[in-house]
Amino acid sequence: MQRERRRIRRPDPRSIQLATNTTGLTGVAGLVEFATFVHAQGLHRQLAKQFGHLKKRRSVVYPMAAQLRLLVDLHVVGEGRVFGLEAMAHDPLFVHLAGGTVPSIDVLYDDLARFGEKDLARLERLVAKQALERLSEKRPTIVHIDIDTTVTELFGSQEGALAGPNPRYRGRPSYHPMLARIAETGDICGAVLRPGDRGFGAEDVPTIVGWIERVRDAVGPDCLIRVRIDAAGDLTELLCAFERLGVHYYTKARMTRNLADALAMHASWRSVDHDAMGKPTLQVATLPFQRPDWNRAGITPRIVALRSRERDNGKHLYLWEHLDYTAQAFVTNDWTLDEEEIARLYDDRASIEPVIGELKSAWCIGKAPSASFDGNHAAFLVKLLAYNLYRAFLAARYAPLAKWRTSWSRRMVILRPGKIVRSGRRTTVQAPRVYVPMLC
Repeated sequence: MQRERRRIRRPDPRSIQLATNTTGLTGVAGLVEFATFVHAQGLHRQLAKQFGHLKKRRSVVYPMAAQLRLLVDLHVVGEGRVFGLEAMAHDPLFVHLAGGTVPSIDVLYDDLARFGEKDLARLERLVAKQALERLSEKRPTIVHIDIDTTVTELFGSQEGALAGPNPRYRGRPSYHPMLARIAETGDICGAVLRPGDRGFGAEDVPTIVGWIERVRDAVGPDCLIRVRIDAAGDLTELLCAFERLGVHYYTKARMTRNLADALAMHASWRSVDHDAMGKPTLQVATLPFQRPDWNRAGITPRIVALRSRERDNGKHLYLWEHLDYTAQAFVTNDWTLDEEEIARLYDDRASIEPVIGELKSAWCIGKAPSASFDGNHAAFLVKLLAYNLYRAFLAARYAPLAKWRTSWSRRMVILRPGKIVRSGRRTTVQAPRVYVPMLC
């Protein structure tokens, strides 16, 4: 049109007739490809084997495996709440994949409440299994595990919704989940939902140890595992566990008074960056500092200090009145890398923050569908299972879109219009092909 210099002309919408009696149209045509991929992974058989006992009477209409697959599909199409089933119940393709009918949302609420402690542990291992299978296929020599906690505010009376550390809504009841992510694949390899008053402490060490051990089993003994965690990881019990596991850890140091004094009094700094005038803007050092708890535990971590004139990331401490420097420190057992590489490696841990943000916005892990804590824990894990499966699906079928945010890739791949055509015993879904932009 531009080459021909023809001006476009919008039609009169009143001349277009809208037919509402069509029953063969769907808005989630891409769900067929996803369901085919998941079926090939044998997910339904795994769900039936591990959770079939939760609903095993012969009169059961909606088996637990079918309910969990229904929830996975529900989350993949973008509905983060169980209540979203009411809207998807009008989509013929979604209903067809669900078995020809969908249950009442009350049935789903009751089914989520059936999960107990052992069942939740099995579901969490199934989430990690999806991530570790993809990781083992890559046969990496170095793996980075990023561990972080987040706060999900709640505005109801859910079980376990308690007031705790909450920088945004102080005093607001919430949950305090903890997640572990594999940086090389972006998948979640460990997750647990905790009450809102639960901070990070020694009671969480066995959980993290279990996550690292499962990664070790997947990558083998020769792979170097690097664990990155924020200042909460500066915990003697956790550092000792890392030493026993033979992994490298990188954590922000808790800025106690004796560490601040050691930073302020340290005299030997190495300049690694300068400004246009030749003055140093970034200096690093390894401090001869040990906490009393470390000496009693028999560990000798390395304290890497960094002071800079430019506050570009993280929380810095102002220690020198006559110098325009702010400082931060890191705790590690890696004595091979230079100090600036240690700091850069730790800063890369920040990539888990947008992942958590995406899990909250696109997968709604902060929404609690039930009054039961175990039910909310199960819903939380099902969303993470859907997230890992969806990432594996994109990597296998649409690799250029795997780096996109879920909201965009879901629109391109899953939320495609289509028409259901039934001929004989065959069901066909006619849908446009996925358009992969050239910018990929």
